[in-house]
Amino acid sequence: MNRRHFLQSTAAASTLAAFPFVRAAEKSGGRKYRTALIGCGWWGNNILREAMASGQCEIVGVCDVDARQFESTLANVQKGTGETPKMYRDYRELLNQAKLDIAIVGTPDHWHALPMIAAVRAGAHVYVEKPIGHTILEGRAMVNAARATGKVVQVGTHRRISPHNVSGREFIRTGKIGEIGMVRCFVNYGGGPEKPLATQPVPKELDWDMWCGPAPLRPFNGGDPRNPSQGAGNRGIHPRGFRNYLDYANGTLGDWGIHWLDQILWVTGEKYPRRVYSTGGRPIAGPVVRTPDQQTTDAPDHQLATFSFDRFDVQWEHRRFAGNATDKGENVGCYFYGTKGIFHMGWQKGWTFYPVNAKEPAISEEPKLNSPDSQNIKELFADFLQAIRTNSKPVSDIEEIHRSTNMALLGMMSLKLGRSIEWDGVKERVVGDDAANKLLRREYRKGWKYPT
Repeated sequence: MNRRHFLQSTAAASTLAAFPFVRAAEKSGGRKYRTALIGCGWWGNNILREAMASGQCEIVGVCDVDARQFESTLANVQKGTGETPKMYRDYRELLNQAKLDIAIVGTPDHWHALPMIAAVRAGAHVYVEKPIGHTILEGRAMVNAARATGKVVQVGTHRRISPHNVSGREFIRTGKIGEIGMVRCFVNYGGGPEKPLATQPVPKELDWDMWCGPAPLRPFNGGDPRNPSQGAGNRGIHPRGFRNYLDYANGTLGDWGIHWLDQILWVTGEKYPRRVYSTGGRPIAGPVVRTPDQQTTDAPDHQLATFSFDRFDVQWEHRRFAGNATDKGENVGCYFYGTKGIFHMGWQKGWTFYPVNAKEPAISEEPKLNSPDSQNIKELFADFLQAIRTNSKPVSDIEEIHRSTNMALLGMMSLKLGRSIEWDGVKERVVGDDAANKLLRREYRKGWKYPT
């Protein structure tokens, strides 16, 4: 057995030992949890599919403001369990009527906080997608609600339970890469100049006012969620294009960045940076256009951010142009630079350690990912159910992912301000900067109350 295969087998064994509940959860013959999905898009259905596969969830409700999402969701449930859940257009009606044990929140980012808080107050445990909130004080309100109600809240940062991420963390934490002096995380994909999209009539099946909810009401543009050709590549706001419209999300840093910034906190045990500086812009995508008749996205097409900790510094970079395969390993992930070598924590290619001593071979572990989209929702949902049964904290507990989300949001805050900020992670305030602290929250649209 060579060194690579030895590491793979021992890592796999240690992963199963660390998570014995995965197998048990799949076969459990215990009670079934009354479960509903809020946000019936593509990713929400990925989570729902694993909830059904666990054999422990009775799907009693599905909720979405776009009725076009129901057809595929009901087909998903019929295939998974044979059940016919009730359909809702408003999550508040669902929570009032359904008496849930579990709520899955798979909505766009600006709709994570209010349904999650309402669900735990209604007595449900919650699996909520990342990033947990659109602003830092939304996230704090979510943590407070979870703690006040005693409910389990798992966040969809599934890389915390992916086998190669687990073994890679152990590799680093046992000192095999030496003392860490710097970490660089990155997400680089192709793209190019944008042409404004024309404003479109709101489809009759879509409650656009409710979709925008507490966020600003922008003119509608988008595609049909029933048409796969109008999926991830669609730059319209709905469906799936919302991540690059800053009223509803926080660009690539808020979307992809949360995964890799979270890996850094999870691996090193750090909780928050003390200083943050970010810069970026849209030199390739072009200027932002927003008129009643047409609009572009408004997130940066590239961004650089530096996060200073006491023991090391972190550099973030992303770009949505010049896509290529020149990065060592793959075009996403993070490099941990240690005194004994460079460790690349990746995604679809697993992890690799490159020793300082060139005579020593690189050490790698292949990933063990599930379809669709090469993820580990199955294992994360099993951990969620285990935490509910044992009344314990899940691996992606809301408070820990609040800190990871904060890193991304602080990077966006610095970009908007055009200057560095000093962060008091205990008080969750920017030190001596009133203008920055105003960005810890935002005004909600009339009719919606910001959570406290």
